[in-house]
Amino acid sequence: MSEESQELGITESKSHKPGEWYAEVVQKAGLADYAPMGGFIVTKPRGYALWERIQDALDGWFKETGVDNVYFPMFIPESFLEREKDIVEGFDPEVAWVTQGGHDELEERLAVRPTSESIIAPFMADWTRSHRDLPLRLNQWCSVVRWEATETKPFFRTKEFLWQEGHTAHASDEGAWEEVWTRLGQYERVYEDVLAIPVLRGKKPEHDKFPGADTTTTVEALMPDGKSVQGGTSHHLGQSFAEAFDITFADEDEEEQTAYTTSWGLSWRALGALIMTHSDDQGLVLPPTVAPTQVVIVPIWQADTKEKVLEYSSEIADDLEDAGFRVELDDRDERNPGFKFNEHELNGVPLRLEIGPNEVDDEEVTLVHRPDNEKHFEDRAGIVDLVDEHLEIVFDKLYDAAEERLEENVREAHSPENILGTIGKHGGYVKTPWCGDEACEEAIKEKIAAEIVMQPLAEEGGATAGEVETPDEDECGVCGDPADEVAYFAKSY
Repeated sequence: MSEESQELGITESKSHKPGEWYAEVVQKAGLADYAPMGGFIVTKPRGYALWERIQDALDGWFKETGVDNVYFPMFIPESFLEREKDIVEGFDPEVAWVTQGGHDELEERLAVRPTSESIIAPFMADWTRSHRDLPLRLNQWCSVVRWEATETKPFFRTKEFLWQEGHTAHASDEGAWEEVWTRLGQYERVYEDVLAIPVLRGKKPEHDKFPGADTTTTVEALMPDGKSVQGGTSHHLGQSFAEAFDITFADEDEEEQTAYTTSWGLSWRALGALIMTHSDDQGLVLPPTVAPTQVVIVPIWQADTKEKVLEYSSEIADDLEDAGFRVELDDRDERNPGFKFNEHELNGVPLRLEIGPNEVDDEEVTLVHRPDNEKHFEDRAGIVDLVDEHLEIVFDKLYDAAEERLEENVREAHSPENILGTIGKHGGYVKTPWCGDEACEEAIKEKIAAEIVMQPLAEEGGATAGEVETPDEDECGVCGDPADEVAYFAKSY
């Protein structure tokens, strides 16, 4: 390997130092950099392009299901925030406050939004008069600030992060629940169909639900280091916010009713999960669904073959671009093929086409899959369809590997010793009967920093939240008291 190529390489190991490895991939693959203020990052063009792919997919699905995009101020008056007491108590330690504008002290403190229920709900109340105004479905793409005192981990843990937050009002409890499941299903879809990451669906335990919510549902993704990522949440808020902000409507009999509301959100934590799940010690690995460049063509020539190799490569690039693929023809003269291979591997390009004089003479193309460097030799004719097939194969390779890892890392345990031992040895999810007492979670958390990340649901949809899965054993896996719920313990990001 040349000295130039070595500069591109990842020096840390994913298996031995996942934290250092992750930070190096993010920076060397050109996704983000650290801002001068602790806890903030600068998202670079390639990193933002990944967020745009997620945004495009979700935004389209939201609009297909009746959601309108809006934008609300980033500042929330303190009096608005205080109208829902659980929001105040839940977010107060993380709220950033503005107390001065220019040279003047503000009459009322303004919160930099940690979430927007408190600024959106009053307007939902103004915009809702009749049952004909419902359901009201709003979404905004924005950033929020939560002043956490934790180490910065790009996309996983930053004081400011990008997300979407949906807010809806409904005439009935059943309508609100249908909304909750619709959005959770879309989050599951974006992880599985766009990011090639299988997820588990469930609900958060009562003590860990969103402040003010009746129920918080979640999709959870397992990372290769055995930790869980909360991939997206969809909250049934019941009538607590509607009562606090007077979201009422006249029903068909002209009787005043209180609405039921929901909120739901997915953040760029999904990018952290994407990077952590698929990437390797050579750098970033991306599914073709989100890769800024899906196909890179690397021509390989000597002086006497340069013209015909470049002409052949350019024709293929044009064909692929015309078919809608995101293609780069890397015809740089100052870089050798080895450097180019390493650079495009580092940047996660899913499919590489190598074209030398032999390929030109034989009217062939050499295709190399990024995840495993597997080579295929295909005819030039039909290259558009062949590239499409190979990109699908690359996606399936990534999904299948993640699915196998998930299936192998859900284990059962029925005593505190077994729960602690299993998480300590294997990581992943430990499924156990649970009595519902938060003290049992604390007993595990104190010793191994694992918590209940999810409770699987027996059935979903309709007018209710669905029942939590019934355990096979009737004793809590931690304290031995009667248990009629199931909990998944895991370490988490």
